[in-house]
Amino acid sequence: MTTLDGRVVVITGAGRGIGASIARLVASLGARVVVNDLGVELDGSGGDAGPAEQMAKQIKAEGGEAIANGADITDPDAAEGLIRTAIDTYGSLDVLVNVAGILRDRMIFNMSEQEWDDVIRVHLKGHFNTIKPAAAWWRDQRNPDGHYRLINFTSVSGLFGAPGQPNYAAAKMGIVGLTYSCANSLGKYGVTANAISPGAATRMTQSVPDDRRRGPARSDDERSPDNVAPIVAYLASVDSDWLTGRVIGASGYDVMLFNNPEPVRQLTATSRWDVDQLAAQVERVFKPVVGGSR
Repeated sequence: MTTLDGRVVVITGAGRGIGASIARLVASLGARVVVNDLGVELDGSGGDAGPAEQMAKQIKAEGGEAIANGADITDPDAAEGLIRTAIDTYGSLDVLVNVAGILRDRMIFNMSEQEWDDVIRVHLKGHFNTIKPAAAWWRDQRNPDGHYRLINFTSVSGLFGAPGQPNYAAAKMGIVGLTYSCANSLGKYGVTANAISPGAATRMTQSVPDDRRRGPARSDDERSPDNVAPIVAYLASVDSDWLTGRVIGASGYDVMLFNNPEPVRQLTATSRWDVDQLAAQVERVFKPVVGGSR
């Protein structure tokens, strides 16, 4: 039986949506949870300590352990303070789950520099700001058997290239690369790093027009954020040491393991290619795989 007894888990964006579902589940399995949420609107404006405090209160009412934290993860000092809060309060940090994010949707030719920067700052820089102090603390423990966990959040928007979300897609694919890098660099310190690509009904998905939604229609229960939480809880456990450097999808009742990037065809020569010769070989070898023009 999967248990998280005594494990200290920091979750960003945990006041609502997927983050809240994860917080409730891991707390029910015995984790001590730091519920981080700035309480902003979907576009990142405003701020409200209520969602984090309400979720921490709910967890405690259900018999779990939790504290609320309203740190802004786009601020490096505040993000470091978030990690320090877990360590100072509970004496450890076992799991960091980065869920927090915002949207500023626009087609690439209509997007402002500010809309680009805001989304990159919250998602990609926000991940960096929490990971850096967590990784430094894990390194300093000098415990290769520490069962430490880094669980990041990517998106099908990046994996498949949502047309109206170039900023969000870029940030989410950046998170995949960051996850791969952390898996390779932090393994010797007892850390695994994986990325979750979720599919669930949240404030973010409700803002996406119907004609841009991917996949078949699902029931309300299938679209619940609660369906994303179980794989995160497993990854947070001490049993998942074998799994690192991967992207895992969770949508409805389906959990998927994505391929890591790898060459599918290769052209080899003994000297620099002539352009016409290369063009002929690319069309002969690559085109059947790609499927022609898009």
